[in-house]
Amino acid sequence: MIPVLIGVTFITFTLTYIAPGCPARMMLGEGTSPEAILALRVEMGLEDPFFEQYFRFLWGICRLDFGTTLRGQRSVFDEIIIRFPTTMHLAGMSVALALLMGIPLGIISATKQYSVFDGGATFLGLLGASIPNFWLGMMLLLIFSVNLGWLPSIGFNTPMHWILPTITIGTGSAAIIMRMTRSSMLEVIRQDYIRTARAKGQTERKIIFKHALKNALLPVTTVAGLQFGALLGGAILTETIYAINGVGRFMWQAIQQRESPIILGVAFLLAVTYSVVNLMVDILYSFIDPRIRAQYR
Repeated sequence: MIPVLIGVTFITFTLTYIAPGCPARMMLGEGTSPEAILALRVEMGLEDPFFEQYFRFLWGICRLDFGTTLRGQRSVFDEIIIRFPTTMHLAGMSVALALLMGIPLGIISATKQYSVFDGGATFLGLLGASIPNFWLGMMLLLIFSVNLGWLPSIGFNTPMHWILPTITIGTGSAAIIMRMTRSSMLEVIRQDYIRTARAKGQTERKIIFKHALKNALLPVTTVAGLQFGALLGGAILTETIYAINGVGRFMWQAIQQRESPIILGVAFLLAVTYSVVNLMVDILYSFIDPRIRAQYR
């Protein structure tokens, strides 16, 4: 995790460093004299060499000090922590929806290969994976909020507010998980031990859920973990569409306003979360597959 986090911070800091625009000019406004802008840049340390600024940023991260916002001079870490639970909530519900939809559809599609249901599920999976989230979000907003008035259009305060954003970013992940479950199940149910279980007279339900599904879950677990990490960053557009006060929308506003401390802080926090989720997925492997635990005993 440490090399990954260092790489993320270095790339993000470099892109922010070479991006056009001057934070000092944005703070002071247009028409400010060059002398005043230069004095503020020196005060902010923007005139220091690149690596000196970068190592100062790393030292601040080690102390959980991401700096202050350029407007308002508020703590970036505090601003992110306030919004982070909302984004985690949205990503968690979206992954839960994706698992509840994707795994059953994948199992049924694999056990009824080449049937009408298999064809329909495969079509829906391709459709869900192909539709951009921002387009789906705007269509759902237009239909269910503007035209029908069934669901609220903005905010994330009540369970009614959760429905549209969760569907918006959960359907694409459900399609990916469904296709992975189907592919993995098709590979497993052709193994010799499945044929042996059928020869012993075990029920089809027991064969599918006790023997086949557990061995097919490893790649599905990997995809689910990757999707959770991707949804944390992919929630930027969804949070912007539904005006959700989360980390994604906060990041988008920072990009528009050239708030480099916020951009760096959010990117680092998302990288940490993504890495921790992948670590938890690796640990989860040992609980799903006893053969992995046996290798370390």
